[in-house]
Amino acid sequence: MPLDPARQGLTIGDLSERTGLAPSAIRFYETHGIVAPLRNAGGHRRYARADIRRLSFAMAAQKLGLPLAEIAGHMAGLPADRAPSKADWTRIGTEIRALLDARIDALTRLRDNLDGCIGCGCLSMETCTLWNPDDRLATKGTGPRLVLRD
Repeated sequence: MPLDPARQGLTIGDLSERTGLAPSAIRFYETHGIVAPLRNAGGHRRYARADIRRLSFAMAAQKLGLPLAEIAGHMAGLPADRAPSKADWTRIGTEIRALLDARIDALTRLRDNLDGCIGCGCLSMETCTLWNPDDRLATKGTGPRLVLRD
């Protein structure tokens, strides 16, 4: 990522002030590939201004429940040689929207079936609408299919 020649990039303190993250948290995000600072002649990290947005996006996505590895995977496609464009962010947003929609659907099903499950005591893997609707697990064989995850 090109650095601002007038400032030679942002220091970790500058980035910390702009994002509200502690320097240790910024270094943590760095280890996960969210930001990739350059080093100046003295070996100090220097961040591009675009890293403010990258970190802000990662923090927002984590608040939505996305794991950091998944966020980093989406961000890996962002250009390293320039600030991401609106089209770059739109592409990532579209991908994440599909994941969020699937999670919303799953949470809605959980919410709608939970009241019949709490305290019912049925322990029936054949009739449980929450864990085994329509006895789908029967096609996978016998035994603890949910534990085996095959």
